[in-house]
Amino acid sequence: MQFVQTEKAAAAVGPYSQAADTGALVFVSGQLGLSPKTGDMAEGFEAQTRQALSNMKAIIEAAGRTVNDVAAVDVFVTDMGQFPVFNGIYAAFFGEHKPARAVIEVSALPKAGLVEIKCVVAKA
Repeated sequence: MQFVQTEKAAAAVGPYSQAADTGALVFVSGQLGLSPKTGDMAEGFEAQTRQALSNMKAIIEAAGRTVNDVAAVDVFVTDMGQFPVFNGIYAAFFGEHKPARAVIEVSALPKAGLVEIKCVVAKA
């Protein structure tokens, strides 16, 4: 197994890697809306969602895969009222690719985030 790290995505906020690559699957850790350059949280739900997806994409690409290889996505939000907003951004990000997905409301996220996204990526 190899651990994936890239400076093109925000650094992990704890003692874990950005992703673990088993060869057949890549497990991408939960991504927040943190800037890879400053570590600052993006302002608002939409901006955090876009940044979290951008971080996820950078990690997927660092593992030698593409977003079209994503098999499953788990999303954690602090306000399920943002579900329609999330769906619009997510649909534009993935286009015709439709991985399995769950969206789960939680009481809080690290760094006072509003959204966190993790995924499993299949071998290209």
